[in-house]
Amino acid sequence: MPAAPTHATAREIILEIVRNMRDGLEPLHYSTLAPAIYNVYLHPSDLDRLRGILPRIVLEARQALDAEVESLNRASLGERLKLTRRHEPRITAPEGGWQIGILENTDDGVEPGDIVIYSELALPAKPEFGAGSMTKRIATRRMGGTLSSSSSYDKPTGAVLPGGDVGGDVGGGPVFAVIEYEDQGGRKLYRMTKEQIVVGRGGRDYWTDIKLDTLPDVSREHFRLRRDASGKFFLKDLSRLGTTINGQPAPSSVDVVDGAKRDRNVEAEVPEKARIGLAGVLFLEFRGIP
Repeated sequence: MPAAPTHATAREIILEIVRNMRDGLEPLHYSTLAPAIYNVYLHPSDLDRLRGILPRIVLEARQALDAEVESLNRASLGERLKLTRRHEPRITAPEGGWQIGILENTDDGVEPGDIVIYSELALPAKPEFGAGSMTKRIATRRMGGTLSSSSSYDKPTGAVLPGGDVGGDVGGGPVFAVIEYEDQGGRKLYRMTKEQIVVGRGGRDYWTDIKLDTLPDVSREHFRLRRDASGKFFLKDLSRLGTTINGQPAPSSVDVVDGAKRDRNVEAEVPEKARIGLAGVLFLEFRGIP
């Protein structure tokens, strides 16, 4: 008989939030900063099962973070007896408090029991990144019982200049449209030189022309944008949490039959100028070029 699925418990979620905080600590000279914002993503069945106690989970997670900071700051016996010196500066909790959100994980391949956390820490720039503030982003995962952690430093938004080409070389060919957007990597501009492009977070098995560095609310293959022979543009929504065009929902082109996705080949026309929203968390400014 196949093994019964292992569900994520409230206690496990809280412990993973605390682990993410520890992994994301950033020592400065006089203090150590901790991430302030935590977005927790759960399998839909786990989220539905725990929905009634989510406020209590968030409350106790904040209490657990406070207790962990206090524990990490507690002086050792040698420090209290003045026999040793403290090597790391004390940890300071975020001035605005711990911000915690618990959301549905829409990625393919997610199983019950998986816990993915993305946290953010705003901090002063390090010399190698240039002037201005930065954001440290920490991702911790418990997938199939295996723990992993990674972090990155994002340059300030102004370090990625509007108009900088991403997603391929124009190569002197005709530009059909310009798409501007801002993701976690900064503000960018994409020049569409193909008759059709794919937009989303991408991944090992998902090709995208515009690969977005953003939250899992945005699908790996979120939508396709096509230009027909007359120069009109059409959008096909392939996402789980939806796409909007100038605030109006685009019809979904995806059906799920017996657990398998089926493309119904449904499209919505895109005006010459449009604001395209992805799951309500990221927006693209589209402008067609006649």
